[in-house]
Amino acid sequence: MAENHQKPHAIMIPYPLQGHVIPFVHLAMKLASKGFTITFVNTQSVHHQISKAQQENSSSQDDIFAGARKSGLDIRYATVSDGLPLGFDRSLNHDQFLESILHVFSAHVDELVGNFVHSDPPITCLIADTFYVWSSMIANKYGLVNVSFWTEPALVLTLYYHLDMLKSNGHFGSQDNRKDIIDYIPGVRAIAPTDMMSYLQALDISTVAHQIMHKAFEDVKRADFIVCNTVQELESETISALHQKQPFYAIGPIFPTGFTKSSVATNLWSESDCTHWLDTKPHGSVLYVSLGSYAHASKHDIWEIAHGLLLSKVNFIWVLRPDIVSSNETDILPVGFNDDIKDKGLIVPWCCQIQVISHPSIGGFLTHCGWNSILESIWCSVPLLCFPLLTDQFTNRKLVVDDWGIGVNLYDEKPIMREEVSGNINRVMIETLADELRNQIKEVRKTLENALASNGSSEKNFNQFIKDLSAKVQEKHGQATWRRVDSSYNHA
Repeated sequence: MAENHQKPHAIMIPYPLQGHVIPFVHLAMKLASKGFTITFVNTQSVHHQISKAQQENSSSQDDIFAGARKSGLDIRYATVSDGLPLGFDRSLNHDQFLESILHVFSAHVDELVGNFVHSDPPITCLIADTFYVWSSMIANKYGLVNVSFWTEPALVLTLYYHLDMLKSNGHFGSQDNRKDIIDYIPGVRAIAPTDMMSYLQALDISTVAHQIMHKAFEDVKRADFIVCNTVQELESETISALHQKQPFYAIGPIFPTGFTKSSVATNLWSESDCTHWLDTKPHGSVLYVSLGSYAHASKHDIWEIAHGLLLSKVNFIWVLRPDIVSSNETDILPVGFNDDIKDKGLIVPWCCQIQVISHPSIGGFLTHCGWNSILESIWCSVPLLCFPLLTDQFTNRKLVVDDWGIGVNLYDEKPIMREEVSGNINRVMIETLADELRNQIKEVRKTLENALASNGSSEKNFNQFIKDLSAKVQEKHGQATWRRVDSSYNHA
């Protein structure tokens, strides 16, 4: 009977991108603090990048969870090949990278899970990123409960979930997509096609990204549970409609304990410490600029943002990733820009975002609208200036600007012009609108805070998820025992 009450053991596999690894790490810590054993799996490439960044910060560690284990959490760590050599430039050869994730990666994961399935305690569930196409196949093969972890808002999930409906109505997948408002998706009142994810706005849907999308969002329909890094009160109608399809749990925002720098390394680049510079600036006077860890921007857009920053005359920190334009394009700023900014601006290749945006001198955030960035910004009550580049960022922008009123658009129509950039920076940082935005974001912050309280929606949903997961594990365990008994009876 003791076997029936074994410790739950989840194997967790994030998508190999920075924005997915971060919430996966924080979910692993949260589950481990509730008594789970976790085996956390990064790709060798992601692990290599994190280790390299750590070495540059002079605290190299081969196991990113070593510190977490010292604090008593049972988190083991493993790496798996994504099918490509470590030195392969995944940023420059995006399609080849995705081809490998689609066609090769699952064989490596299958082998890895097979090796771990009989560990002590035995693995009972698979928590995989929703973008993976193989979750149900591997969960079924090893008798694991299949949990899909969606790291973006519920609105984005539901649009992908109803691809067939969008296609049959002519809003997706034809050479001449309809341009009118979409008002037939369950749980979505109305959305413009231009507010859908970039992949749903594309005319060419034969790409490898679209193949992954189709397979992954058919596969998620076979998951036992979907957990989502969002807040029920922020997306109640969408979540309620999804809940009618499958068990769905809004458990966000998933932050490190106390919203301080995580004890687990997740950054793929070496972090610059900006604290000393920020300490010299007045309260609320600095604009933080970061376009995320993955998407690329054009040189024209970077130049217009640079000139817009100079024209606005505000203080700024700009996280300018070395490969923001392309990993083989290094000269990306206007000539003389570094001399022009003097002490008004600080340019760094990467930083600890939580540390920077929680600093009192930060007054606004020019962002690509990645979901982690939005949640962190709300938590710090920092209004947003929105410049979406790719995938879910266009849909996230709609939530920020149109639905919640906590940010403005960087520009209204392409091409981006420096005067418009400068004007909108001042609207967010200095003008009357700045106070309105700050007041509104403080209200939304309260929603997040309430959700995470002991009787809040996210905490209740999280506890319910653990309860339902345990029941499902028992059910699967019973079936497995029955199969073994049945099999030995047949051989008798």
